[in-house]
Amino acid sequence: MLNTVVRGLTAAALAVLPVLAPTPAQAAETLPLADAVAGLPVAIESRDGYDRNKFRHWNTGDDPADGCNTRAEVLLHEAITPPTVGAGCRLTGGSWFSYYDATVVTAAGSLDIDHMVPLAEAWDSGASAWTPQRREAYANDQGVEASLVAVTARSNRSKADQDPAQWLPPAADVHCRYIAEWVGTKLRWNLTVDDIELAALHDAAAGCPGQTVTYQPAP
Repeated sequence: MLNTVVRGLTAAALAVLPVLAPTPAQAAETLPLADAVAGLPVAIESRDGYDRNKFRHWNTGDDPADGCNTRAEVLLHEAITPPTVGAGCRLTGGSWFSYYDATVVTAAGSLDIDHMVPLAEAWDSGASAWTPQRREAYANDQGVEASLVAVTARSNRSKADQDPAQWLPPAADVHCRYIAEWVGTKLRWNLTVDDIELAALHDAAAGCPGQTVTYQPAP
């Protein structure tokens, strides 16, 4: 309808039409971990209707022209030794550091790309009400590094869809970082927490007095 109206306007009329600027991205915010936890919305979680296929991934990633999907782009970004990129974005060589279990990995096939807040947990926490397009954006979010993390398959599968009340990384010295990235992801996507999860996050924050959380609301 709008296109039809615009085509019917004269050049002079078009010249006085307001130009609609794109919505600016919201600025990133940094908070002490305890304050960030206190800012999380609280709600009862429900997994009714969840299906992993409702989160389309992996898509063509941030650069559709490079022939790599989101998984491959994350691997390329996080490599500590860059792999060779072959036909069809096949990766050979390279090395990665899985921070969950402090392990160096030299085979891309041994890595999973972990959603910091798992897809099922995101569904429970508000994503069930999202459009398919927003769920796809969440599942392929490369807007901040913490959203998608290359880790060993065994650590990712040990975590599964558990929240920090149920699972923390095997490497104890990264717990504060992990909690901060979990909280930052929930804030970025305006996801809720339940009472048990919130209590665990408060306890963790008390043990991480110097930790901060930096997050930028998702578009």
